[in-house]
Amino acid sequence: MRRTFEALTRLVGGGDVVVLSGAGLSTESGIPDYRGPSGAARRHTPMTYQAFTGDPEARRRYWARSHLGWRLIARAAPNGGHRAVARLQHAGLVRGIITQNVDGLHTAAGSTGVVELHGRLDEVVCLNCGNLTSREELDRRLREANPGFAARVTEVNPDGDVDLPDEAVNGFRIVDCGICGTGMLKPDVVFFGETVPAPRVADCFALVERARAVLVLGSSLTVMSGRRFVIRAVKLGIPVAIVNQGPTRGDGHATVTVDGPLGEVLPALADRVAGPATPVGLVVGGASAG
Repeated sequence: MRRTFEALTRLVGGGDVVVLSGAGLSTESGIPDYRGPSGAARRHTPMTYQAFTGDPEARRRYWARSHLGWRLIARAAPNGGHRAVARLQHAGLVRGIITQNVDGLHTAAGSTGVVELHGRLDEVVCLNCGNLTSREELDRRLREANPGFAARVTEVNPDGDVDLPDEAVNGFRIVDCGICGTGMLKPDVVFFGETVPAPRVADCFALVERARAVLVLGSSLTVMSGRRFVIRAVKLGIPVAIVNQGPTRGDGHATVTVDGPLGEVLPALADRVAGPATPVGLVVGGASAG
């Protein structure tokens, strides 16, 4: 561990680093991941775009569950890992941040210019007119439409969904777009089966191609959505460092791998290469701090 940590400090200390973060970075903020230690025992199947748009009952069940899950996501606060990334950025060592997460915690920790590959849960889009509204506004409307709705939630998934039995969501009423009046509302995030907007992907590739090193944080790199940036870096001869709990699909390509809690490894890394912690405009709260 010590030898790999020293290699990590040398790589990041050289600057021009692009960070690629995944759900494992937010587990210490109380948001479980899909495939790491906190997600290993769960069987949650994420909502697909096809089911959401094509099945009114699936859409109603999703909004009932997500209505509850959003409140837990909105209360989540950045952890030491998020704050360490912000410190590295403010020290001039990180030139760009790409996150697969939709919780907004990088920005809440003080990072700027974050490319949110899969969107953000704190915004809602109308699939008819394209209007964007805040999740707080939708939360208010759903509370008004469902004054007696209540269910016990024990944990939330990375996509803001929760697990509830069907009988717990019976009678839940969804609402349409408040602008066009008929449009289907959807969180402004990329569902499974949906495509990340091409300009956003191009921006991410451009960041990686200009980087001196890529630092992967808390991602198993199981899905191609994130792994493609590691593949591009490797093809260009750009070194890749991975900090994660457990193995990843990128380990065989990495110059450095560190297996450990990100809330411990990243602050120690920032202390070594960026100096003592200083305030970086920390915003309390997660996605709601938008």
